[in-house]
Amino acid sequence: MTVIVGFPPGGQADLAARPVAAALERIFRQPVVVQNRAGGAGAIGSGFVARAPADGHTLLMALSSLAVIPEAEKLFGRPPPYTVDQFTPVALVNADPTMLAVPAEAPWRSIDDFVRDAKARPGDIPYGSSGAYGTLHAAMEMFATAAGIRLLHVPFQGAGPAITALLSGNIQALATAPGTLTQHTQSGRLRVLGCWGRERAPAFPEVPTFMEAGFPEVEFYIWAGLFAPAATPAPVLSRLREAMRGAMQDADLRRAFEAAGSPPRYLDAPDFARFFAEDSARLVAAVQRIGRVE
Repeated sequence: MTVIVGFPPGGQADLAARPVAAALERIFRQPVVVQNRAGGAGAIGSGFVARAPADGHTLLMALSSLAVIPEAEKLFGRPPPYTVDQFTPVALVNADPTMLAVPAEAPWRSIDDFVRDAKARPGDIPYGSSGAYGTLHAAMEMFATAAGIRLLHVPFQGAGPAITALLSGNIQALATAPGTLTQHTQSGRLRVLGCWGRERAPAFPEVPTFMEAGFPEVEFYIWAGLFAPAATPAPVLSRLREAMRGAMQDADLRRAFEAAGSPPRYLDAPDFARFFAEDSARLVAAVQRIGRVE
């Protein structure tokens, strides 16, 4: 069995996929391999799984950008590499509010500091993302629109490379999940200014939400969930769902998620499908707004 991740190592999807694969390996008593197929803000990996045999042996650990990429391609008049109806949800594994991170040596100590400087230097502050029109791009532009600021977008092939660029100073800001930031904030290399959640993130209780900072419409979550090709037979899907119920109770998995600052949030397929549909509607609207601006 192979779990495809459409991003390089070090990002949210990769951090979710590896503990899940290890837990599934213990349940199925056979190898479960995580394979990174990075590119196109997750499009390459997602397209690979969309075309894979629907036998339960090739799965996708996707982020919320799964619904965004086809919509973004339409904006440019290009055929999408896949469509959402080529996948069926298996389980949601986590869902975190997005966090705004900057280098520790940056001059900004608050959201207000960042907004004030960005207004004084329109288009000068470079921020990274996991790819054009991906979830991290959409989150940052949602904030920029609400704050009335203009930033310089620098896309990467995933959150992992974007964090590397942030640590090296090649970019000055990044919207990403709490789990990808924990070790770097603990080591003193990064600072977190704001949280896109309705409530503060448990991993960063001292960091205010954008709502608290006066931006009530700025709310955004990054999640990871397991999908199978849509034509996967019902008995195979049933076995995968049963295995994921067990995997999400696995003590090693829960410890790995907690250590990464991204607690498990499990939803079985029917509830995950509803969650995915509602979240996708918000994200597609955000991407369409970006397209109109650009």
